[in-house]
Amino acid sequence: MLAILDYKAGNQTSVQRALNKLDIPNVITSDPDVLSKATGIIFPGVGAAGQAMDELTAGGLDALLKDLVSKKKPLLGICVGCQILLDYSEENDTKALSVIPGECRLFNPSWVDYEGVPIRVPHMGWNQVELKQDCILFKDIDPEAYFYFVHSYYPAPEEKFIIGETIYGRPFCSLHGREGLWAVQFHPEKSGNPGLKMLSNFYEYCKEASDA
Repeated sequence: MLAILDYKAGNQTSVQRALNKLDIPNVITSDPDVLSKATGIIFPGVGAAGQAMDELTAGGLDALLKDLVSKKKPLLGICVGCQILLDYSEENDTKALSVIPGECRLFNPSWVDYEGVPIRVPHMGWNQVELKQDCILFKDIDPEAYFYFVHSYYPAPEEKFIIGETIYGRPFCSLHGREGLWAVQFHPEKSGNPGLKMLSNFYEYCKEASDA
């Protein structure tokens, strides 16, 4: 069973609908015992980094997540849940979880697209992800697939943790982490079949890791 982290700052129900469509057993929870026993955790997020960290800290979920990650519990961060795995976010001048080294930065509106037009902030719409490292999440997904983005800030982890990049004005990290700990800036639950396949791949990884 996958646990969808409930910290009052996420898009838990849309993630749950996607998992239900895939017949993947899941629960939305903030219960430490349930999170600890889950096969894997999805850490979604919508909103501001400061608010998200306040909610995590108030419930003691910040320390729990760091502990579970240190014990190799599989985790997938989405959007804000991707950004606050880093050390710091420029949004609200936020000290984040420091699970992965790096920071989250605001898009520069002076960047221009391929036609020389300044980019719009937030970045909203469909875009591709170019893998820089092999990633099990992308197993059997068309390299030309598009994913749905909506964000004003982007993750900038240490280079060795960059798994995939997307171009918006210039390349930015849209997928980072390591095996068993992944974070995506886009919304797989809103990205049609490629996103559903990614969630399915994450669940299959979690099952195999729990049986190992």
